[in-house]
Amino acid sequence: MCELYSKRDTLALRKKHIGPSCKVFFASDPIKIVRARRQYMFDENGEQYLDCINNVAHVGHCHPEVVKAALKQMELLNTNSRFLHDNIVEYAKRLSATLPEKLSVCYFTNSGSEANDLALRLARQFRGHQDVITLDHAYHGHLSSLIEVSPYKFQKGKDVKKEFVHVAPTPDTYRGKYREDHADPASAYADEVKKIIEDAHNSGRKIAAFIAESMQSCGGQIIPPAGYFQKVAKYVHGAGGVFIADEVQVGLGRVGKHFWSFQMDGEDFVPDIVTMGKPMGNGHPVACVVTTKEIAEAFSSSGMEYFNTYGGNPVSCAVGLAVLDIIENEDLQRNAMRVGNYLTELLKKQKAKHTLIGDIRGVGLFIGIDLVKDHLKRTPATAEAQHIIYKMKEKRVLLSADGPHRNVLKIKPPMCFTEEDAKFMVDQLDGVLTVLEEATGTKSESVTSENIPCKTKMLKEAHVELLRDSTTDSRENPSRKRNGMCADTHSLLSKRLKT
Repeated sequence: MCELYSKRDTLALRKKHIGPSCKVFFASDPIKIVRARRQYMFDENGEQYLDCINNVAHVGHCHPEVVKAALKQMELLNTNSRFLHDNIVEYAKRLSATLPEKLSVCYFTNSGSEANDLALRLARQFRGHQDVITLDHAYHGHLSSLIEVSPYKFQKGKDVKKEFVHVAPTPDTYRGKYREDHADPASAYADEVKKIIEDAHNSGRKIAAFIAESMQSCGGQIIPPAGYFQKVAKYVHGAGGVFIADEVQVGLGRVGKHFWSFQMDGEDFVPDIVTMGKPMGNGHPVACVVTTKEIAEAFSSSGMEYFNTYGGNPVSCAVGLAVLDIIENEDLQRNAMRVGNYLTELLKKQKAKHTLIGDIRGVGLFIGIDLVKDHLKRTPATAEAQHIIYKMKEKRVLLSADGPHRNVLKIKPPMCFTEEDAKFMVDQLDGVLTVLEEATGTKSESVTSENIPCKTKMLKEAHVELLRDSTTDSRENPSRKRNGMCADTHSLLSKRLKT
């Protein structure tokens, strides 16, 4: 393995030349990754890490068929999509075949952010409306137009919510407004959207779109209750708006049962616009917006040409086609279902054993572990989540934490993840949780929400000391990090000591 610089020099050069807002995983002790293969990553010393977070490397890091497809096309031609070429039309045809029939018109871009930005333009042009309904804690991209509709971002910065943006409650049945004991949480959450629409109309505003990730990722691996999207779409369509399904992080077979996550809401639910991102290129910069002919024609009628220089270029489309082939040839959608079910069952056994695990939720290879300090109050275990992430790194397993409280461990690995990988990951997690709970005196077997032991002052101090030892050099505030891996431990622990 060839390195230009030592790890120390790489860090120094990064600090000098890369913007300070561009953060790294594990800031107190970053990993220098020099190569990767399938679901494994390797540092400069040859140490192997199990990758449980890289959903972008959808079919596996450096898949030879993807590499071969890119190289073969790069040797022939790479140019913009104004020239006729078979790759773009073949790719559009193949993608459309995976979607409901009315979703048949494609616009290719280079990233999920570009795709979501274009989706908003399509929605606003359709009937001339401007307002957008988004979900709380949502993240849809880094462009200005998307930060405006991403509470995950604008609620943490100095930006204020724009007048044309309306935020609906996240359909979270574990920690949200309507929980698992509600008779009909899907209708209750959908009625919140209905009320937003009514209030907007009473103020003389018009709804252009409702945008949502089919399963919320940065918001904490949230799986909406069945029927929610279908009910929301009815209200949005009644207001003259369109439904945008953001599949950037959760599409292409990740849920196992279906190729697209929105399909979990039933055959009767079809979004008006679907967006996709870099997983469709296994990390290569390719993304797409797919919509209906009606919406596409309305966009064209504006008279403004849409041109994206390298969106849908021959190389990107060759890579995208290779990814589709691999998903089919290696049966990765079925693998996601089989391994995901196995992993979920293993994690549910850990939930019964460990008091820190409040909820296990997910579908296929998209799973969240919600960590709590109190099962009854569901108090987020933020500091504990950071401790666990660093300890798992020591065990050569890469995890991240997210959600509004940074207490949800996210599992979204490459689709080639195996049952052996799942068992290894859970065994390591079991060990880390056992040590943590023994040090804090919490019960670690036969857990029930009604019988959680109280911690004494002495045990709390032991807990603090253990967490301090795990991330003592960390300097990043997790509330400002998307990956949640860089904990400002001293700040977190000082807050814990005051409570």
